[in-house]
Amino acid sequence: MIMRLIAALVAGTALAAHVAYAQAPVDTLAKIKAAKAINVAYSPDSLPFSMKGTGAEPSGYSIDLCKRVIAQIGQAVGEPMLKVNWMAGTVSERLQMVAAHRADLECANTTQTQSRLASVDFSNLVFIDGGGFVVKAGAPINEMGDLAGKKVAVLKGTTTEARLNDVLRRRLISASVVTINDPAEGMTMLDSGSVDAYAGDKIKLVGLVAVSKEPANYAMLLQDLSYEPYAFALPRGDSALRLQVNKALTQVYVSGDIEVIFAQWLGKLGRPSGLLAAMYLLNSIPE
Repeated sequence: MIMRLIAALVAGTALAAHVAYAQAPVDTLAKIKAAKAINVAYSPDSLPFSMKGTGAEPSGYSIDLCKRVIAQIGQAVGEPMLKVNWMAGTVSERLQMVAAHRADLECANTTQTQSRLASVDFSNLVFIDGGGFVVKAGAPINEMGDLAGKKVAVLKGTTTEARLNDVLRRRLISASVVTINDPAEGMTMLDSGSVDAYAGDKIKLVGLVAVSKEPANYAMLLQDLSYEPYAFALPRGDSALRLQVNKALTQVYVSGDIEVIFAQWLGKLGRPSGLLAAMYLLNSIPE
């Protein structure tokens, strides 16, 4: 009887230790301080949010915001000259980097979703976009219903892919979805006639059209496919890191610096919409 009691106590202690270990808080700030460096995942091809720059650093709207975040983190850990290791990847790869703690932060045009919150946390919102379609100018496609019998390209593994399939199913539109690996591939297929439309985040589609050889050859459908709230992915359970990230974003939003960043990367589209301006306000955290 005594031996059984001892065995039960040992087992209980081991279980408690295992649970305590499993629930140990993540301390990304300590990791960054010890390394004097921060690993940041980004998208190399998401103009105008995140893309490879002319030098060693990427550039874009999200990258400018991210640099403010990195400066805040450096100040918080007492290392103002943090080395930044930029890690390029697709949205799936970036989220995996953060979930596996290979990246300390993710800065791109990633949509916050409930399913993604199962493996990573997110910062406050950094942008609001909607999914849409780009087609060839003059094509007999003016609304989603006209996609019946047509082929639609979409980036593999994105929220747009899931929402496109869902919308087509719910609206009984018999279009064929063609998954692609990078945005340039989608534009090439649209140009060649391999697909009839390319679905993606509308701002990103506008960027792709703007840098094409003949922007007048394309048209955007007026209908929105989806609602896309962008945020920076963070390791789960690290409230201290999330606080510093949101402090930096708040400072950018309330100081007016967001006007400068927006003008540089999205100014050709006009001023921020009322919805986006409200997002900046609602995602600012008072002292």
